Amino acid sequence: MKQITSAQNPYIKSLVLLQEKSKERKKTGTFLIEGVREIELAQKGGYEIETILFLPEIISEKQLHQFSNTSIQFIEISKEVYQKLAYRDTTEGILAVTRSKSFALSALQLPENPLILIAEAPEKPGNIGAMLRTADAANLDAVLIANPKTDMFNPNIVRSSVGCLFTNQIATGTTEEIIAFLKEKRINFYAATLQNSTSYHLIDYTQPTALVVGTEATGLSQEWRDHATQNIIIPMQGEIDSMNVSVAAAILIFEAKRQRNFK
Repeated sequence: MKQITSAQNPYIKSLVLLQEKSKERKKTGTFLIEGVREIELAQKGGYEIETILFLPEIISEKQLHQFSNTSIQFIEISKEVYQKLAYRDTTEGILAVTRSKSFALSALQLPENPLILIAEAPEKPGNIGAMLRTADAANLDAVLIANPKTDMFNPNIVRSSVGCLFTNQIATGTTEEIIAFLKEKRINFYAATLQNSTSYHLIDYTQPTALVVGTEATGLSQEWRDHATQNIIIPMQGEIDSMNVSVAAAILIFEAKRQRNFK
């Protein structure tokens, strides 16, 4: 089995770039996953693992058998190398170099009566990760990111989603592309916005539905407000007029799930 003990190794330097640079992830078509559970979920989600790097003091060769695949290369690394690559404060002793997937709208496979979450231009990886966790908890049919501001394989998204990046069906596109997709598929879409809105709990979400949220700073673009089946609002009773986007998304999602009796 191959061993790498120096953090100055050219291959290790290339992996550091993979962690730090979106440009590098796009150029190579790969990204890094850290943690046993996350790697397991990635494999379950159909992601191709190229290489697994492990710290033998924490992960034994026997434990690696669960990832056994003739096409996966295993590399034993030193603590110095692991600390150079690890993104988390907690130590799990394992990382995987993984092939990226396409997030094309055309690749989505939706059921007859889908429930979808759409987030327009989310900037904070932590919010994206939180929405993906909620989408997994609610077993949504898809999560769409309109006008993405960060690539979905950003290590902060991988980390904050605790592997739900791999358990959700995800697609990205421009606002115009996603609106056209929804109309073509005859999916009602409800835009969370302050203007001309109906209280969210008064809407029927039992038909094909997409719930659309924007950023706290700027909200949704005019296109969503103009084309939505209905604009909706979560009534505020305090001093502020908005809440964290991932919290708002969760409220809307579970109201829709309640109406659908969590089926």
